[in-house]
Amino acid sequence: MSVPKLVIGNRNYSSWSLRPWLVMKMAGFAFEEVTIPLDHPGTAAEIARYSPAGRVPVLIDGDLHIWDSLAIIEYVAEAHPQVWPAERAARARARSLSAEMHAGFTAVRERYPMNIRATGRRIEPGEPEKQDIERIRGLLGDALARSGGPMLFGAFCAADAMFAPVVMRFRTYRIDLGEGAQQWAETLSALSPVRDWIEAARKETWMIEHEEVGE
Repeated sequence: MSVPKLVIGNRNYSSWSLRPWLVMKMAGFAFEEVTIPLDHPGTAAEIARYSPAGRVPVLIDGDLHIWDSLAIIEYVAEAHPQVWPAERAARARARSLSAEMHAGFTAVRERYPMNIRATGRRIEPGEPEKQDIERIRGLLGDALARSGGPMLFGAFCAADAMFAPVVMRFRTYRIDLGEGAQQWAETLSALSPVRDWIEAARKETWMIEHEEVGE
């Protein structure tokens, strides 16, 4: 039987790839990786070989192609229920947070793209970004207050993975996560798979056009 294959974008930029990748690593879901550098002349054609949606990530399990980060996470959760909290109400809240992150926060995503190598770059938020930032702080703070930490719902779950790129973005652009969430961010960043992802991102050589890397 062939091992499932996860097709991802390069680690420095691909926030959507990080989410299911981290869930799969934490769940012990065995898979191989195919990495496609983003924003290159051949990127679209290369992704099209694997993804009917023309986007990464996509999980290939035999003849089955699962695209979209949340769809991949739900597929993994069917075999690894610990991907979501065990308690019904917590599970519903975790899915609600994950769905909001999946569908929203466009202003933050556009103004603060994930760029792990470019640490300490300050870009002042406009009003749309401020609204997104306050909403993110509120969601993180409420989840941690309810659970008591160290992760958003006590133990690591998919909601932590869905918000993991927020940690990368806020660190790069010097945005405060808010009271109570900084310890969560540090705990998340200390997870072995997250450390591996960050280390690999910093070692990548390809860059998007006009990227500036600096402290």
